[in-house]
Amino acid sequence: MKRKLGYLTAKRGLDISVSLAAMFLLSPVFAIIALIIIKDKKTSKVIYAQERVGQYGKRFKIYKFQSMVDNADKILKQDADLYAKFVASGYKLPTAEDPRITKFGAFLRKTSLDELPQFWNTLNGTMSIIGPRPVVEDELVEYGDDIDKFLSVKPGVFGLWQASGRSNIEYPERAQMELDYVDRANLRFDFYILFKTVIAIFKRDGAF
Repeated sequence: MKRKLGYLTAKRGLDISVSLAAMFLLSPVFAIIALIIIKDKKTSKVIYAQERVGQYGKRFKIYKFQSMVDNADKILKQDADLYAKFVASGYKLPTAEDPRITKFGAFLRKTSLDELPQFWNTLNGTMSIIGPRPVVEDELVEYGDDIDKFLSVKPGVFGLWQASGRSNIEYPERAQMELDYVDRANLRFDFYILFKTVIAIFKRDGAF
């Protein structure tokens, strides 16, 4: 699906300007979060990097503030029943049931502050401010014959799924929502999603 050059240029400009402004204005918040994570001593890393599938199937590292203990993925997979629930729930678990999440990590997730390092992803071009949320390899199966369509746009820090309820919306409805964005993507729609996402974050709508 071809996108108009004007839209792509404006979208990239928005990505760069919003990311630079956010990283500058929120730099004190970045520093405070990093210090708390270091003092917490529940994890050896401040930033968590996980491989996701990006535009055209290219793999990249998504960045988040560390909200989990070390060896989090291994801990989850040790409990077969819990891992099955994790997959069935759209690759998420309620915080109270997730053995991987630290106490401060639960706060970061509830407020979406763990997502702040993804502004670096938008600067380096692996993500956009607005787009479908990037998925792990296992989630691609949820998009069936529409995988190529889903991967035709850059994944986003914010997206229609987040703005519409986030964890309250599971597959296959989530997949349809992300594909709907791909069909409707334009600058006006992007600003609408950004505005709606800000409201959802303040309401903590769908945050585990």
